[in-house]
Amino acid sequence: MCITMGQYIHCYTCSFKMKCKEVYNLQYIWYIVVGVLALAVGILLGILIRKTVAEAKIKSAEAEAKRIVDEAKKDGEAKRKEMIVEAKEEILKSKNEAERENKERRQEIIRLENRALSKEEALDRKLENYERRSETLDKKIKDAEKAMEEINAAKEAQLRKLEEISGYTAETAKAELITSIEDEAKREAAIRITQIESQLKEEADTKAKNIISLAIQRLSSDTVSEATVSVVPLPSDEMKGRIIGREGRNIQKIESLTGVDLIIDDTPEAITLSCFDPIRREVARLTLEKLIADGRIHPSRIEETVDKARHDVEAVIKKAGEQATFEVGVNGLHPDLVRFLGRLKFRTSYGQNVLTHSIEVAHLCGMIANELGVDSTLARRAGLLHDIGKALTQEVEGSHIQLGVEIAKKYKENKAVIHAIEAHHGDVEPQTVVAVIVQAADAISAARPGARREDLESYIKRLQRLEEIANSFAGVEKSYAVQAGREIRIMVKPEQVGDEQMVVVARDIVKKIEEELEYPGQIKVNVIRESRATDYAK
Repeated sequence: MCITMGQYIHCYTCSFKMKCKEVYNLQYIWYIVVGVLALAVGILLGILIRKTVAEAKIKSAEAEAKRIVDEAKKDGEAKRKEMIVEAKEEILKSKNEAERENKERRQEIIRLENRALSKEEALDRKLENYERRSETLDKKIKDAEKAMEEINAAKEAQLRKLEEISGYTAETAKAELITSIEDEAKREAAIRITQIESQLKEEADTKAKNIISLAIQRLSSDTVSEATVSVVPLPSDEMKGRIIGREGRNIQKIESLTGVDLIIDDTPEAITLSCFDPIRREVARLTLEKLIADGRIHPSRIEETVDKARHDVEAVIKKAGEQATFEVGVNGLHPDLVRFLGRLKFRTSYGQNVLTHSIEVAHLCGMIANELGVDSTLARRAGLLHDIGKALTQEVEGSHIQLGVEIAKKYKENKAVIHAIEAHHGDVEPQTVVAVIVQAADAISAARPGARREDLESYIKRLQRLEEIANSFAGVEKSYAVQAGREIRIMVKPEQVGDEQMVVVARDIVKKIEEELEYPGQIKVNVIRESRATDYAK
């Protein structure tokens, strides 16, 4: 056994050392030769094996390809035969369809030819008839022309004879006839115009009554009645002395600051405030209520309370104006106009609250405008502002109409609204439909029964007087004044008043009403006579 040590080989069997570099090189070469031979043998074997496998695969692929080609040929042949059959069927079908269409076209051509032939024969017959009729017509025309010549000759002879008898020529007679016809037409036209005007007037009255009655029925507002005094309740009579103060200084301070007279009489636990200015009266009322609730009553406290009450009243005025515009649906008013509207809450006219009256008029204007097809928003605006001048009549000289027009112009209101304010009491002639609507709505609101105290009294008196006048006639059984005194219905006794006498009784009552009674507009008198026959079956 040899072991290599450096460049030497130690052989234990030989027991000597020798250089082995050459031996080592020989061994290495021998290993390379053996490896190359083994690699060459492996490559040859791999090539042979691969060639064998490739030849086997090629043979298998050729067999598969041959099989696929054979199947494809079989399928192609089957499909070719099937397509040939389908093509033959399609050709046969198209041929049958073409033959059928040709047959139908031939039949249609034959039918059209027969129809054309029959029409041609009919036209020939009509032409023959027309020629025969034409000959007959020509003959009749000649006969008619001859007859017309004879008629014209006779007419001329008659005309000459008429002219000789009447002494008028044909032109003169024609002019006379035309003049007579024109006069008759003008007379009939005048009669017709009169009838149309009367009918239109009746229809207009009926339409106006319907619109006004509809507006009144749709609007139901409360009537607010105010006076020139207010009563403030006291918790006890001892409070009266505290309000008067030492030597009357408290009551004098209140009166001087508010401009209201305090009436302290024998009325238990109450003080009466008297003033024609409702705003001052309201300030004084709120001042007293606050002082009574607070309990501290002295001049400096009174001044503070009066200032607070004035601010509270201003807030109430502003809120009332805003509420009125919101309720009516009017927008875009100047803030000062809204404040003026709120001041109307503390104004009355014949016992009727002016703000409530203005709101009512605005609603009525809107309803009437809708019925007439007019701008309802503009009508409501004019109705709400028609009495705006009454907010200043206590501070500034002039009628409420003049002041209202000035206020509206100052705040650049619509010209139609300004004109409606100016014309709502008839100071100027109404020039617009809105002005007429405001005028009518104002009259409706003011004349409504119970709205104003004086009008209510006169209204009741007029109704009573109407019934008294009707009942004073002989034969009258009962009478009823209806429609706010605009109509009276009179029941007469049938045994005393006949049908012929009813007209006389109605006329007499009308004359007496006109002589003895003052009333707006007109009063309709209806006389009713009823005859009844009663019997009993037993």
